[in-house]
Amino acid sequence: MASTSESRDNVVVDLYKPLPPIRNQKLKLTSKDPYTPMYVQANLTANTDPATIYEQRVKNRQLLLENPVRDSRVKKERLEKKTRKKAEKERIAGVLGKKGARSKGVWRLDESQAKWNLFLPLHHLWQGYMSELLGLASPGTLSANAAPSAASMHPKLLKADFHGSIMTVKQSKNPCLIGLSGIVILESENAFKVITKDNRVKLIPKQNAIFTFAVPLYSVLSPTHSAGVPSPLPVEPENVKTETVLDGPHIELDLYGNQFRFRAADRAGRKFKPKETIEL
Repeated sequence: MASTSESRDNVVVDLYKPLPPIRNQKLKLTSKDPYTPMYVQANLTANTDPATIYEQRVKNRQLLLENPVRDSRVKKERLEKKTRKKAEKERIAGVLGKKGARSKGVWRLDESQAKWNLFLPLHHLWQGYMSELLGLASPGTLSANAAPSAASMHPKLLKADFHGSIMTVKQSKNPCLIGLSGIVILESENAFKVITKDNRVKLIPKQNAIFTFAVPLYSVLSPTHSAGVPSPLPVEPENVKTETVLDGPHIELDLYGNQFRFRAADRAGRKFKPKETIEL
């Protein structure tokens, strides 16, 4: 017995030896001590008979496995129908996606149109929009009673449209942006695109920046203006007023860019919760 065990221990197997050429034959693995019975018997308690338990409860028993869950044909058809219906609605409504707008150059501004005076009517329209949104008092009201309360202003401004407002960079990690001011002509999720007084288009990132903007203290709408009726715009360029909201009585507010990184359409339907913040 000792010689047999020693001969088994001294067997050397060359792991890199090429396999013998076997063609058209099935590979069969045989073992005197199969793994499954040995594993079951080794893990059973010593108070029982492992061999008997394996023969009665494990050997030749079939274990039923569940098939992976598949989406039913009805569910797939329902999702495809919903997708087609949504695409058809967008096609009828003429909704242009972000990729399509970029490929067609919808937001690309011609250099000949990048002029401060051309966007002043948009700024005046925004002042009327703010007057109606915030319910500003008419001129002649005492200043103490004219300013709306902060509790009523903040929820409305969070969901307001800032196209046409004058944004000024108050603080920024990029010192080159501090003091930059202009009329907002495009707001995206992460940046404001403004046009400055020297007729230059600038893209200002919202991240790590604090902005200031102003709303008029008094309403700029005429006393006969009715809600829901748009204000008329001047037809001739020479009739456009050059005054901005900063030239009259106004209220200045700070806007934290890190907390304002949403599109205008997303802010309109979003519920904001008041949270404390630390801006360094």
